[in-house]
Amino acid sequence: MDDTSSNHSPVFCGIVPPHLLDRLTQSGSSALSGRARRTLEHDALQRTRRRISVRGAAAPAEARAGSDKPQRTIYDAEHTENLPGTKVRGESDPAGSDASVNRAFAGLGATFELYFTAYGRRSIDGAGLPLDATVHYGREYDNAFWDGERMVFGDGDGELFLDFTTALDVIGHELTHGVTQYTANLDYLGQSGALNESVSDVFGSLIKQYSLKQTAAQADWLIGDGLLGPAVDKGTALRSMKAPGTAYDDDVLGKDPQPATMADYVETSQDNGGVHINSGIPNHAFYLAATALGGNAWERAGQIWYDVLTGGELAKDAQFADFAKLTIDAAKARYGDQGEEQEALVKAWSEVGVVKKQGH
Repeated sequence: MDDTSSNHSPVFCGIVPPHLLDRLTQSGSSALSGRARRTLEHDALQRTRRRISVRGAAAPAEARAGSDKPQRTIYDAEHTENLPGTKVRGESDPAGSDASVNRAFAGLGATFELYFTAYGRRSIDGAGLPLDATVHYGREYDNAFWDGERMVFGDGDGELFLDFTTALDVIGHELTHGVTQYTANLDYLGQSGALNESVSDVFGSLIKQYSLKQTAAQADWLIGDGLLGPAVDKGTALRSMKAPGTAYDDDVLGKDPQPATMADYVETSQDNGGVHINSGIPNHAFYLAATALGGNAWERAGQIWYDVLTGGELAKDAQFADFAKLTIDAAKARYGDQGEEQEALVKAWSEVGVVKKQGH
């Protein structure tokens, strides 16, 4: 598949799922419900805009020469919804006094570093695409998103959600939607949409692990750890890859609805067929495979996922079983037919109920 193609239709991908925001609109607090409703309305509008737009011209040739270093630019929306906002930091500029700007800059760099160092990929598109981000978007905006061209961060409301630049895995997650956009371009619906979300969780977690120099055994496997604010009594993150369904169980947020296996697959018409819910199943499969293999998860397990994402055989409408088969095939191709990698993959996918252990 041509990584540098610009003929992709990006979708709006926010880190806080609609089902969680919808729950918050039913809060007894008018302030909390009002903020959640405004965020939902904003996100719905953005989704409509993304559906009718196609990414246009490629980046300038000089920016796409395949640099080994990132080209980052951070903008400040100054609490408006005007993008990209005012430029506040370029690649050669020193850190300033705005912590959100500095965290966004560092997060873009950490994402670039993992993809380049581990997989030889030069930026999101594989050809040195400049990395842009906008901070301080809107007022008390409870989300962060990749809009097909840039990362956009809300400041959160300070009660339920903190500044969205605080979680490195969130930055990696959203930028990985861009990698998917330029490679497999998985349809954002049903199981293919859940795979789209899961791939972003996988690499978001790997970017965090790589930055912290953590092994698979040392990692927390949480997505958005540290993002939940002081008003959340019983919650640690947005999602758990280690134990889907346990990230939060709170009076305000409700209960984490993610299943860990196909036995609990959620059939729903909401959230594009539950893309943020059923992603727990492939997430858990990756966790099982990575921890079974041990060491650094971005090496063998991550390499297999990257091979599948970029290999050209992953269909836009791929189902979980299709993806599982491709990961097993990729393990064979890279590590040999009798390797422990293949065995770990078969066992992981069978444990979550996607493939049968025998006759895969």
